[in-house]
Amino acid sequence: MSLLEIVAVAVSFLGIWLTAGRRLLCWPVNLLACGLYFKLFLEVRLYSDMVLQALFGLAILYGWISWIRGREEAGDVIVSPLPAKRAVVGLTIGAMGGLAIGWITSRYTDAALPWMDAGLSSFSLVAQYWTARRHAASWLLWIVVDVIYVGMFVFKELWLTAGLYAAMIGLAVLGYRRWRQARDRR
Repeated sequence: MSLLEIVAVAVSFLGIWLTAGRRLLCWPVNLLACGLYFKLFLEVRLYSDMVLQALFGLAILYGWISWIRGREEAGDVIVSPLPAKRAVVGLTIGAMGGLAIGWITSRYTDAALPWMDAGLSSFSLVAQYWTARRHAASWLLWIVVDVIYVGMFVFKELWLTAGLYAAMIGLAVLGYRRWRQARDRR
């Protein structure tokens, strides 16, 4: 456990908590968390997750703009349903991306867990896109991804990060409930 990991965990927890509450401040906080985890994942050779953090940075900028545009007059972020066809397309893209990234990182890098890292990274991008599009279903995908991430981080002995992802499962459950309630009130 390093100081970098401790700070990354604290900032990430705050960012996810703000996201669950549909607070616009979540976006700059999550951007900072991406930068911190980019450096940490580079240090422990989880390259897919390192690249994921850079891509999250771009997705965060997109999400920030989307949330600013997708607010009610009172300032609340509007939650949108995820059509079944889009869900299937997103999950298919996640699977294909995981296979492609896993193949590349298993052949051309010294990645510690190339296939798992690639699959989790790919599906995390799908979940992040769904979050940016304000779909409550994003939280369900985050729950699945975070459960598997906990195991991977325990294996890599990133104990604090594993604890963060365990806590993020709880935050994802909270986020899903809050977002469904907000959507159902409309």
